[in-house]
Order: sequence, then C-alpha cells, then structure tokens
Amino acid sequence: MPIQYAIDLKAPGKPCPHYWEFCVGSCHAATILREDVREQIRKAHRECGFRYLRFHGLFNDDMSVYFVPMFGKPMISFYNIDCIFDFLLDTGMKPFIELGFMPSALASGDQTCFHYKGNVTMPKDDGEWQRLIRLLGEHLIERYGIGEVSQWFFEVWNEPNLNFFFDGTQEDYFHLYELTARALKEVDPRLRVGGPATSVNAWIVPFRRFCEENGVPLDFITTHHYPSDDPLSTMGMNGPGKKGKMFDQEQLAKLPPEEIQRMVEEFIKPKENKNPRDILAQMTQKAREEAGDYPFFYTEWNGSKEFDTSYQAAFVTQTIAYNQGLVKGYSFWTVSDIFEEMGMKPGPFKNEFGIQTNHGVAKPVYRVFQALHQAGDVLLPVEKQDDYVEVLALTNGDEASIFVYNHDLERRAAQARQVELKLAGGAQVWKAVIDEAHCNPLKAWQDMGSPDYLNRDQLAALHKASELVYQQVEPEGGLLSFTAEPESVTIFKARLA
Repeated sequence: MPIQYAIDLKAPGKPCPHYWEFCVGSCHAATILREDVREQIRKAHRECGFRYLRFHGLFNDDMSVYFVPMFGKPMISFYNIDCIFDFLLDTGMKPFIELGFMPSALASGDQTCFHYKGNVTMPKDDGEWQRLIRLLGEHLIERYGIGEVSQWFFEVWNEPNLNFFFDGTQEDYFHLYELTARALKEVDPRLRVGGPATSVNAWIVPFRRFCEENGVPLDFITTHHYPSDDPLSTMGMNGPGKKGKMFDQEQLAKLPPEEIQRMVEEFIKPKENKNPRDILAQMTQKAREEAGDYPFFYTEWNGSKEFDTSYQAAFVTQTIAYNQGLVKGYSFWTVSDIFEEMGMKPGPFKNEFGIQTNHGVAKPVYRVFQALHQAGDVLLPVEKQDDYVEVLALTNGDEASIFVYNHDLERRAAQARQVELKLAGGAQVWKAVIDEAHCNPLKAWQDMGSPDYLNRDQLAALHKASELVYQQVEPEGGLLSFTAEPESVTIFKARLA
C-alpha cells in the first residue's frame, strides 16, 4: 500500500531559519591559499548559502605565523592569515576562527596530527601564547575594525577530548582555554570566544562549570557529532586528570610488522553501527540542554559512510529536518575533497567528507544543500506517516519546496516504497530526483573506468551527471505518485495557486 502524505501549501507554518547554512568546514588553513579551493568556497557560498568558514591549522607551521628564522628570535607574521580573511570577506563570508594548532617554535612537545603535522601539544610558555593571541586580536581589529571582527567567533582548539588532537588532560585544556579567552578579552571585550570544540558532545557541563566558577569569559558553546561508532570516539579519550592513548607505543615497538598491520586494519575497519536512526537528534537535544542559555553551535557534523552517494543526501535532509530549532548554527564538514588530513589522494571520488570533489564536481549532498538554500524559511506542517520515508516542506509564500527522503542509518532497513503526495493549494509542479539513477556523478565516473586523472571532456561529463534536473509533472487524480528509492531524495517545487 502506498505511503500517503497530504500537504496544504497555504497552511500557516512556523519560522525555519536556515541554521544549516551558518557555517561550512574546510581542511587546514594553508589550502585556502589555493585558487581551486577558493573557487569551490565561492561556489558553495553563492549556491548553498554558507555564511561562515571554519578550518583547522591557523597556526600550523605551513602558515608561517610564529616561527624562528635560521638566525634570530621568534617572529610573528599574520600575512597568510590576512590573505585568507581578505578572501573570505571579499567572497561575502566571515571566519569562524579555530585557534590552533600549536606552532612548533612555541610547542612543549612534538606530537602531531594528520599528514600536515599539526602540533597538538600545550604551549611551552603561557605568556608567549597569550602574547600571540593578543597580537592577533589587535591586528585583526586594526585591519578590519571592531565592528566587523566582533561578528566573528574565536573557538579554542579542536576536539581536545581526543588525544589524537590534544596531548593533554581536561584540566590542561581548561587552562589553555582560560589563557586564550582572557587574552582576547584584554584586547576588546566585544570579541566572542567559546569552546570546548569537543567530539561526541563531550565536556559541555564541566567546561561550563569551570568557566562560571572561575569567571572565565565564555560567549558560546561548541561541540561536534557524527552518527557512527567512530574508533576515535571510543579510544584515545582525554579526561579529568588523564591523557588518552590511541595505542601503547612501547608495546607496539615490540610487535612484528605484520601484527602492527593487522591491528591497524582492525582499527580502521568499519564497525556495525547500532545507533538509533535519530542518534544525532538525540545527541543534539541533550547537548542543547547542557549548554543552557549559551548560544550553541555544532562546528562539525557529517555522516558516517558513503560521502559520494545519494545516501549522504538523504542523511543530511533527515538530520536538518530533525534538528530544526535546537542549535544556533551548524557547520558541515567539509566544503571540498581538497582535503589533506591523510594526504591528497588521487582520483576524483575517494569517499572523502567534502560536498564537492577535488575537481569541484557537485556531489548529491551538494545538490540537497543547494535546493534547501533555494527553499523558503517557513516550515509547513506534515504529519508523520512512515519510519523511513518522511517529508520536509518549506515555503516562501510564492513557491513551496517538498523534500521526500527515504533513509535509514547505514542502509539498515530502508526499502523502495510507493508514495502518493497530495498538494493542496499548488498550481504548477516540478520534480527532481537524487538516487542511484539521477544526479550521480560517481556512477558516471565508474562508467568511464574510474580514471585517477581526468581530461577536460571527462570532467565536463561529470559536471553534467551531477546536475539536479527538474521536470514539470501533472498530478493524476490530484495525486503525485512515485517510487522513493532507498537512500533517495525526491524534490518537488510547487508554485502556489
């Protein structure tokens, strides 16, 4: 029996701010000096509406912010930072500034993360770290004006609850946060600073308590979440009085190479995800309550698999529908597959986090963000009819956009279903589909033989295959009947009568 939805396109709705457009993530700062990355950011701002950009590695050595020349004393240069922030403002965006990682010349240790080797240790000199932060704040205000910079956000570090990203305890991070927040507020109290920027919604309550009990400045709360049982979320966790360990390095050194390889393969092997379908909504509700009255942002979120397929499009649509009204802003991770955490891999489709390939080909999830940006900001009432096939309906008063998505976490149970949609108050209707057969540049690439390097004709063909194609449809007997394939999004645009 078909699933039936009836929607009154002229019914009173409720405000639906596009909170998912607040921010988008990018890899590490130095990549934003590249023109191909910049063009993809411009495109995502123009077509998907993203307003802020967040990225790692502002102080990494490849940014030459704090370094010691061959002969001489430590030197500070904000030139590359200026190049990035100038570009963002020229584009019409603003920076959501992640303060990290630690410049090697100021670092207390040598632990690094990722291919680009961001140093994740505490500063060896608290006063020198504060001097760097103060100089940065003063420079930004002098260059851009306090009226502009007071609209930005300063977030201290990235995921300090994971030893992979922070070689310290919870107390160490709280100390680093206090140093940073006080230094910024000394420059100007209007600068906005927050944290704890943790993974898996961690540390919100103790972080708030620390700031409130010690009079430490705190303007907003940030954290991250993903729907998977990520290995990083279950091991290597820092906490009160302890540093987490990913692996015991001394024990590893005693093992034969083949045993180490087996352990690595086991570590990265996909695990069965037993989380409920609405896990992100559950996480968000709990974290929202823990954040209290502070503005609350997720500065990273994404799915857990199939970043290049329609699965990701369906996942994003469901998440946005479920989390409406719970967060001040979302920052999707990431804008592009020009992504160097594990090195710049060959090939246009690598199952990376981006909404565009390294060549700028729009993935299915990009098309969802684009269609949502074009939709109105009034949410129409829709009565739930099914556990997997659901509807998100938005209107601007002249046109309604209806998103019918068929999704289950990790493709566990969603099946092809027949749907009947009745739209009251609409005149002309157009339909577009994102599924295995539509808006699928990955399949087009595979049909080419999956070449690692594309010529111009192949790239043009992938751009063509990525297009979201609308066709006018006529209801039969007042109903729009169609098949919602597993992990698909069917989009209707209806001009109001």
